[in-house]
Amino acid sequence: MASSYILSGLTTREAIIDTVSRVLTALDTNDVGLFDSAWAGEDVFCQIGVEDDKKVLPSLSLIRRMIFERVAVMDTTHSYTTPRVHVEEGADTAYFTAISLAQHCPEGRGKEPNGPKYLVGGNYMVDLVKDAADGVWKIKKWVIKITWAEGDPSVLE
Repeated sequence: MASSYILSGLTTREAIIDTVSRVLTALDTNDVGLFDSAWAGEDVFCQIGVEDDKKVLPSLSLIRRMIFERVAVMDTTHSYTTPRVHVEEGADTAYFTAISLAQHCPEGRGKEPNGPKYLVGGNYMVDLVKDAADGVWKIKKWVIKITWAEGDPSVLE
């Protein structure tokens, strides 16, 4: 992992929030190094959706293949608001939640006023760990709860 991916001078709370920002920025800029820097190794977990309508990705290689490689080449914007961080002083685990919004368009078509788009709103729920080797916060589990969606879901196929 390149140290340039990690910002210096952040508080614990800011560093935890930055971990989520690294993933989303990586998706919007097609930066696999930045994406990988946010995950706690191969043994991680991502779930998109909840209950009967969910996709479970139980490893970083699968997350990279099913999310990064498909989404990072698109015209996308991923954002979140109202981030909340639960972390005890000196702890090596944390929990992050936020309201999310993600716009997806096929590559090169994002500026087309009537082009195909898929907009998804929901919540991010993220378990993080502090890496003992480098002291950087990283994602262990990310659940994306989809609350609503509009547009053409085939954009993501």
